[in-house]
Amino acid sequence: MAGTPEARLESRCLAPPSPPTVKISLWSPASGRPSMEAATAPEVASSGSTLKVKETSPADAEGPPASPRQEAGSPIPQLLSPIEEHPKIWLPRALRQTYIRKVGDTVNLLIPFQGKPKPQATWTHDGCALDAGRVSVRNGERDSILFIREAQRADSGRYQLSVRLGELEATATIDILVIERPGPPQSIKLVDVWGSNATLEWTPPQDTGNTALLGYTVQKADTKSGLWFTVLERYHRTSFTVSNLIVGNSYAFRVFAENQCGLSETAPITADLAHIQKAATLRKTGGFAQRDFSEAPKFTQPLADCTTVMGYDTQLFCCVRASPKPKIIWLKNKMDIQGNPKYRALTHLGICSLEIRKPGPFDGGIYTCKAVNPLGEASVDCRVDVRGKGRTHTLSPQLENSGAEPQACMEKGLVGFPFTCSRHWAPSSSGCI
Repeated sequence: MAGTPEARLESRCLAPPSPPTVKISLWSPASGRPSMEAATAPEVASSGSTLKVKETSPADAEGPPASPRQEAGSPIPQLLSPIEEHPKIWLPRALRQTYIRKVGDTVNLLIPFQGKPKPQATWTHDGCALDAGRVSVRNGERDSILFIREAQRADSGRYQLSVRLGELEATATIDILVIERPGPPQSIKLVDVWGSNATLEWTPPQDTGNTALLGYTVQKADTKSGLWFTVLERYHRTSFTVSNLIVGNSYAFRVFAENQCGLSETAPITADLAHIQKAATLRKTGGFAQRDFSEAPKFTQPLADCTTVMGYDTQLFCCVRASPKPKIIWLKNKMDIQGNPKYRALTHLGICSLEIRKPGPFDGGIYTCKAVNPLGEASVDCRVDVRGKGRTHTLSPQLENSGAEPQACMEKGLVGFPFTCSRHWAPSSSGCI
């Protein structure tokens, strides 16, 4: 401008600020560990890598101290290790259902899992932290162990294992049940006794041992022996009728409760005894029709014809049925031979027998057995032939037709000694007998 001093314009070019230098943690697949390197922001951006940055305080940063340009208290970015293996829990098959232990037993559970880098494993009991005084936990690279030295009923519940790796998490639930023997039934009562039966009633126990009851065991004992015998086991009702008790004995009863641990340690006993008394026996005489077994004699087995040898005893047999008992009469050629010492007649249980002692030639003939009672009579016959050794002698027609006996033959001098006629046989030289 004219008339005005020239104004000096002074321009100052400000250099753009240099990019800040940051420390980043790069993962090296070759070495398998992160390495700290210094790089500017454009270098990081131009590398084309996706980085995960975590804010940390300067005291936690590794390596040399931060640049003076970095303000105090500003976050320091860090690169986290990439997840090579997702977390997963391998729950054993036996733990997929309720894990039951008895009071005082040891609980030692080993749960394997996977995850890389090493995940963080934590346990909870019913949603709360574990009691370090009772429960011990050890976490390894590939598994976690839950240990209880002496289990108590308070240790029952749901235990949960959580395996966390970054934002990923895997969980597993284990149900543990610690049980013990149940308490005894509260009371038992003898309700009724009739015949050889006794009815019992009892009330369930207050403590079931932290599990369901399997039933009740009923036992009986008589006062004579004092020994207990089991009547039934694992009975689910609270009343029962005991049968088949011995008449004249007195019985006491007791009941045990039972669960998976076994029978209760004690059992209540009935205060009253069950006395099984003998019932009075009444004889009933009326209404019974007496059957009439009366029957006329009937031979079920007749006499059989026989041939015997002289000098050898012979027996005749037959069977008769009759009621009342019949009288037995033996006949020879229709002549009664009762009382003759040569014959012996026996009758036993309907079997009739006649013994002919040392039969001779005159003992042959027709023998008859006759049975008689008030309802009638019956008879059977048989023929008996007596034979012996000797030579046959032919008698004269006069003697043979006369029908004379051998003694008469000898008196008339018609036969000599020894002889054997056609009708009589003589065993010796003395002639016919």
